[in-house]
Amino acid sequence: MLFRRLSQFTTLCVLTTAALAQERAHAFVGARIEPVDAPVIERGTLLVRGGRIVALGPVADVKVPDDAERIDAAGRTIIPGLVCSHSHIGAVAGADGSGPIQPEVRALDAIDALDPGIQKAQAGGITTVNVMPGSGHLLSGQTVYLKLRDGRTVEDIAIKNADGSIAGGIKMANGTNPQKDPPFAGTRGKAAALMRAQLHRALDHKKKLDAAKDDPSKAPDRSLGLEALVEVLEGKRVVHHHTHRQDDIITVLRLQQEFGFRCVLHHVSEGWMVADQIAAAKVPCSVIVLDSPGGKLEALNLSLTTGAVLDRAGVLVGFHTDDGITDSRLFLRSGALAVRAGMERDKALQALTIANARMLDLQDRVGTLTPGKDADFVVLSGDPFSVYTRVLQTWVEGKKVFDLADPKDRLFANGGYGASEGQAMSMCCFGTEGGQ
Repeated sequence: MLFRRLSQFTTLCVLTTAALAQERAHAFVGARIEPVDAPVIERGTLLVRGGRIVALGPVADVKVPDDAERIDAAGRTIIPGLVCSHSHIGAVAGADGSGPIQPEVRALDAIDALDPGIQKAQAGGITTVNVMPGSGHLLSGQTVYLKLRDGRTVEDIAIKNADGSIAGGIKMANGTNPQKDPPFAGTRGKAAALMRAQLHRALDHKKKLDAAKDDPSKAPDRSLGLEALVEVLEGKRVVHHHTHRQDDIITVLRLQQEFGFRCVLHHVSEGWMVADQIAAAKVPCSVIVLDSPGGKLEALNLSLTTGAVLDRAGVLVGFHTDDGITDSRLFLRSGALAVRAGMERDKALQALTIANARMLDLQDRVGTLTPGKDADFVVLSGDPFSVYTRVLQTWVEGKKVFDLADPKDRLFANGGYGASEGQAMSMCCFGTEGGQ
């Protein structure tokens, strides 16, 4: 009996010690802190505990608890964890060649949480991503929002809504990518007609569901695809829409106005040509920033000035990697190129953080170094937009997920033998699957 009680006491002590250790605060002292939603703190302290930001401010103003681990961050810069609003990491695969519109397909069911692309994103300072199926379909499936924790399964890293469901949007596309032989659309006009017809079916399904709320016997047969589109029509699921040419952009805005769904325009190579129309529609843009445009004719007029032009017009602008079009390790470079092309520096940093968080409805959790938000942040060797700056550490919810000083992590950051072992590349519209 005595042995059993001692054993139970020992176990309780171990569990209590582990719990206290887990809750131990970390204080990063002396860093240059860029909160994004507040002025830069030239010599400040960031205090985190229990996965949340507790406090930040000038060194003299932030009291560091006696039990906190103090980290000398002098000479370092700390920014919020980067948010990528359009990525293909995790070996994601979406719809197949059986049809152009497949809203029932979920990226959640096609994510490899052990894919090295996730570690490479961490090495680039990315902490939150919108993982998208490809654009070889008019609708290739439901996207999934991930927090880049160290996990073994997709459930370990998937972000959940308040009701417990997995957070995500839905991926649509127009332009040349989804143009194929029947049953796919062969022209832009036919593409819009197919999508419009499917949305009308969803409207009819929604009417039947609404009518059956008081009488379940009137409920229509289950349709996973139509139910996903009903979530779109109700504003519960954001449409992330691949589009490049100015006429294709206007077509998306036309459909958005007709059906009232929430939408984010992605890529917008010719968005600078129709910036006023995008601003009038109050639709955000997730822009890809490339220093070597090419690959398809509809991206011929892509411009490094797009971010600046859209921002000046009043559009909410974010950037994305479209990994592997742009390597996630180089995401900060997108902001630097936009600044070089005329975008204000603070707006470029917002485009990598809080602007993307807003597009994913995650602005209350991530995107700024605000007390109460998740402790997602990046420790840099210097200015975020300097070509000489390195990501030194990446933290997600108060846990370090990348450390350049660790040889294993440094391999992912620098590349070399074994760095891509096991990584599967997912592209936008190539291969036999038609959606990658």
